[in-house]
Amino acid sequence: MNQRSSVSELAEELRRDLDRYSPGGKLPSSRALVERFHVSPVTVSRALAQLAAEGLVVTRPGAGAFRARPRTAAEPAGDTSWQEVALSADGAADLVPRTVDASGVTICLAAPAPGVLEFNGGYPHPCLQPERAMAAALARAGRRPGAWGRPPLEGLPELREWFARDIGGAVTAAEVLIAAGGQSALATALRAVAPPGVQVLVESPTYPGMLALARSAGLRPVPVPVDRDGVRPDLLADAFRATGARVFVCQPLFQNPTGAVLAPDRRAEVLRIARAAGAFVIEDDYVRRLVHADAGPLPRTLAADDQDGVVVHVGSLTKATSPSFRVAALAARGPVLERLRAIQVVDSFFVPRPLQEAALELVGSPAWPRHLRALSAELKTRRDTMTTELARRLPELALPHIPSGGYHLWLRLPDGTEETALTAAALRAGVALTPGRPYFSAEPPAPHLRLSFAAVAGTGEITEGVRRLRTACDEVL
Repeated sequence: MNQRSSVSELAEELRRDLDRYSPGGKLPSSRALVERFHVSPVTVSRALAQLAAEGLVVTRPGAGAFRARPRTAAEPAGDTSWQEVALSADGAADLVPRTVDASGVTICLAAPAPGVLEFNGGYPHPCLQPERAMAAALARAGRRPGAWGRPPLEGLPELREWFARDIGGAVTAAEVLIAAGGQSALATALRAVAPPGVQVLVESPTYPGMLALARSAGLRPVPVPVDRDGVRPDLLADAFRATGARVFVCQPLFQNPTGAVLAPDRRAEVLRIARAAGAFVIEDDYVRRLVHADAGPLPRTLAADDQDGVVVHVGSLTKATSPSFRVAALAARGPVLERLRAIQVVDSFFVPRPLQEAALELVGSPAWPRHLRALSAELKTRRDTMTTELARRLPELALPHIPSGGYHLWLRLPDGTEETALTAAALRAGVALTPGRPYFSAEPPAPHLRLSFAAVAGTGEITEGVRRLRTACDEVL
């Protein structure tokens, strides 16, 4: 085993060696394992911790690691059939449904099997994450005075101030709450402005996680079509009149999944229409930091142009950092801010202070702008590679819009294509896809496919993934 051996590889070696020791028998010392396998002490420590978590070894400080004694026989499983009665109900009578369909979300969160290329991922590949900068920020944060104490319920004042400046306009730190990631912030926003049982307007197509949140809160999503310039104001006004809805959820910048940017002449119109309807606009500004190098200046947030408290803004650091760096902001003006704060406190108390301190350390370090510049350049390269390969190998898949931000492309499939059949064929060919159906709250107008170019290791995997997709299309189309 060489110096590059991973923790999992060493753990597997030790797992195979365990039969050499009797239960309770002592394993070789950490120093002996370092010398035998030519790995670092940290790798040995992590491998032993993994085996301890599996119940295979027991570690005793100062004494070493020992093979765990066999577990006693498990007691027979009980009868859980009673739960079918307890969990069942007449769905029509439930104001808030007791079952939640998370399939549209898990498609983007589940790790594919080994050897399968991840064109369905919702987060950048680890090679695109600022791992060293985050590790250094977390280490510095842990040494800050009071870092492990209780933070203010609204979030650290300095972090709220940073997010306020980032949002822009007249937004102040007093109007910002720190939340545990964008999904949590969206859930809080929906609960604050929409009582169960009402209709909520959503873009069509839109992010499946938002649809799942709405339905789990007992809300009924009503689709408003999006074109390459974002949501259509005329149809938005019609939807408000027809439904009496008081909430519209949108992604004005690099919309998921279409990549559309809300056109300048539509921005003020959307706010005017919502204000006239007495409605809130929840702005999900999820991917502002994943801009491509050729994008040019970005438009301001809707919140920056809102003077009347129409917009509830959600912004997050997660997409540009790591799935586990769950730090986001909720911003609002007026009485709704206190409701947002109360719901968040009841649900989660507060975001852990060490994570907030680490976020401050990260965004205040010279590594942060360097990371964003490198990420911007790499995303453009990957996007260009995928669009070029698709045009060369799969010209029958229509790409109506090439975005200048985000991490994916939205493709229209030939009429009559079975999305599930194509997704299954692609998986057999070794590439994981995201079908378009979960992005629509009603019947989709056509079959679609979303392809992520950020979750793979590099342009070589993009080229290979499109080749595999060609194989799947030959089987299905």
